[in-house]
Amino acid sequence: MSSSQQAGVHHICDTFVDDFAAAEPIVATIVGVPGHDRELPDLSPDGVAERAGIAARALAAVAAAEPANDSEANAKAVFAERIGLQLELHEAGEDLAPLNVLASAPQDLRQVFDLMDTDTEEGWADLAARLAAVPDCLAGYRSALRESAGRGRVAALRQVRKVGEQCRTWAGLTDQPSFFTTRVEGAEVPDTLRADLDAAARAANQAYADLAAFLADELAPRAPAEDAVGEERYTLWSREYTGARLDLREAYAWGWEEFARLEAEMVEVAGRVKPGATMAEAAAALDADPRYRLHGQKALEEWMQRLSDQALADLRGVHFEIPDRLMRLECRIAPPGGTVGAYYTGPNDDWSRPGRMWWSVPADREDFATWREVSTVYHEGVPGHHLQLATAVLQAENLNRFQRLLCWVPAHGEGWALYAERLMREFGYLSDDGDLLGMLDAHIFRAARVIVDIGMHLKLEIPRGFGFHEGERWTPELGLEFMLTRTITDPAHVHDEIDRYLGWPGQAATYKLGERLWLQARDEVRARKGAAFDLKAFHQDALEMGAMGLDTLRERLAAL
Repeated sequence: MSSSQQAGVHHICDTFVDDFAAAEPIVATIVGVPGHDRELPDLSPDGVAERAGIAARALAAVAAAEPANDSEANAKAVFAERIGLQLELHEAGEDLAPLNVLASAPQDLRQVFDLMDTDTEEGWADLAARLAAVPDCLAGYRSALRESAGRGRVAALRQVRKVGEQCRTWAGLTDQPSFFTTRVEGAEVPDTLRADLDAAARAANQAYADLAAFLADELAPRAPAEDAVGEERYTLWSREYTGARLDLREAYAWGWEEFARLEAEMVEVAGRVKPGATMAEAAAALDADPRYRLHGQKALEEWMQRLSDQALADLRGVHFEIPDRLMRLECRIAPPGGTVGAYYTGPNDDWSRPGRMWWSVPADREDFATWREVSTVYHEGVPGHHLQLATAVLQAENLNRFQRLLCWVPAHGEGWALYAERLMREFGYLSDDGDLLGMLDAHIFRAARVIVDIGMHLKLEIPRGFGFHEGERWTPELGLEFMLTRTITDPAHVHDEIDRYLGWPGQAATYKLGERLWLQARDEVRARKGAAFDLKAFHQDALEMGAMGLDTLRERLAAL
């Protein structure tokens, strides 16, 4: 990077991807940067400092570079906002040893093994080498957790305990088999490599067992019982997840308004599903209806694939331009042990690995209701995350590798995916009242997230007029009660969600807040262009811009 100050913005950003991938091999595998699949990151304080140094040098180089054109000017704005925030988080000590139930080192490390090539002997050898590196990787993480604790910053007790449970599950210390042993047991490889895989899996099991013991014995006694992070930390994390400086109290008030709007519509739809029924009664009727029932996780996987394939075929050339490469989207059941829910992993830069939709369900669950999940397939697949992220990967002529592969802003990405669910309703794909009730429940759930996430972390007062503990201040217990009684989401999912909000401040609110901006931007462009407005062109232009913070996105969309 020493000579990069004389380089162009795109070149600096491309170089940053290579430098960062070398220091963060898990990210390298996730985004498809080759050459690091045998490695794991240094999660010790020294490793954290090294990655911050890489970011600081690249940010200084980008700041000094003069953009050669509009493409580089846009890239400079995106990089400066994203990496600048990463360094703010580093200075605040927030990146030293994150620990939460969904998106911290224990989960990232386990999940990376889902993405590795096991079709070849070379792929299995890479997996064995990476598995063998798990003990050192988690030892470094424990050292970072100790240093963070020494600075007075420890994750809340709820997160420490829950992550410990996850580690025990993946280590095979519960009634489920070890993830790592299961991952390697089907390998058809030579005896020497077979022995390496088995030994590495045992070492990884022990490393996760050791981390679980560390969390229970050493970290839990130092962990605060208080879950709320307070307004200062919440504001910083909110900027990271939205790319915007939000008025949190305005967002909280809007969340209540949006919740009330959706609740009224859901009551109406529930009455059509079953005359006179409440939302919960309509949900029970739909759950019992054989038209919406699936039995077995394989049946769920096959249903996801059929619905996803149909959406790709139907939307192509009509509502979106979908190139051949995007027509492949694999749907899979995720390995057990994580939190319940669906997620997406994008294709790599050379498209040797396709986009994939994963569904994480309890290992013992065999019965599923499809009416709840139709809009989820559209959210994770097409026109949601797959269309969004894979479109960006294709923009090699206009977007640098940072923009295509590393730039992820939850409010931009999740906001688009929630907007995509609404689009499918506009396109006529949720005309069935059962499927529509499922989509509305997904949206009211996200509106409730705005309320509960901001409310719990800032301990705000519950307003009057909404019929729920009026005048009281939010607690985790009230958050759980609200989600269980005012939505019709699966209770098992709700319990996981409350843990998620409390450990990942600011992220859960981004879905609805991001959707709001996408809708506002569309309306603004439509009003400005009048009869010349083309929705298909608007979507194509917006997706080809790649990811960015909401403030930057609003500026870019205003220019369309």
